[in-house]
Amino acid sequence: MIPSFTTQRVTVADGVALNTAIGGSGDPIVLLHGFPQTHLMWRHVAADLAADHTVICPDLRGYGDSDKPDGSEPEAYAKRTMAADVVALARALGHERFALAGHDRGALVAIRAGLDHPGVITHLASLDVLPTLDMWDVMHGTSAAVGFHLFLMAQPPGLPEQLIGNSADAFFGHFLDLWANSPDAIPPEVRAAYLKASREAVPSIVADYRASAGIDVEHDEADLRAGNRLRMPVTVLQQDWGAALGFDAAARWRVWAPDLEHRTVSSGHFMAEEDPGVVVKELRALLAR
Repeated sequence: MIPSFTTQRVTVADGVALNTAIGGSGDPIVLLHGFPQTHLMWRHVAADLAADHTVICPDLRGYGDSDKPDGSEPEAYAKRTMAADVVALARALGHERFALAGHDRGALVAIRAGLDHPGVITHLASLDVLPTLDMWDVMHGTSAAVGFHLFLMAQPPGLPEQLIGNSADAFFGHFLDLWANSPDAIPPEVRAAYLKASREAVPSIVADYRASAGIDVEHDEADLRAGNRLRMPVTVLQQDWGAALGFDAAARWRVWAPDLEHRTVSSGHFMAEEDPGVVVKELRALLAR
């Protein structure tokens, strides 16, 4: 539990309810978690923002204690579908417009929400991810080994689920260990919660990643051709991926977000847990734009 927050299940689509932590009061902001985590990754940031905002932290469909619909159809875990979940969640809680921040997988959902629902999303923050098209474009050669899980979970149904399911704790724990500069940022009880949630959600997590190698690419390509962009103020917090993989991350983001603030952070991938003060500072600056 996030201190002072309450938890409830909110129906967002036919047969899909999201487990959601809610706290604070004021203008709403929705925080979307990444992989392999749950809404608990926002525990520090959410508690701070709740001093003057209504903070809404769901588990994404397919993750945590939210419902996990069958992923045999690509649309089930398309970011377009998951973004519609988030809009429906906020509306069910009485908010027609809201700010949105996402980390990792949650950031991809946030980006899609900003593209599909520009009149609903007032401000958008993305933590340590590239838009889907750019992510696949920069992953080539030996440097792509860092993203081996993207290629594994892009494979047809069957083998990825079996391989990951047979060694779930080792698989998901690998990323929790590898991507954190500060191991103390994820204490044992939170790590255990992440591993348990991920172990119970292997098929839906794989379906989420598989969508990003298929239907999500199609949706992003259509937006690029049509000139659809993120029209709200956007803040991106990112590790220095460009130095590691040989590209200009800020330049790639400007294609999608004309009103952009791009910041390079010194923490590891799990920045909301490793350096929540920086994340809070940047989110508050975004909300003031």
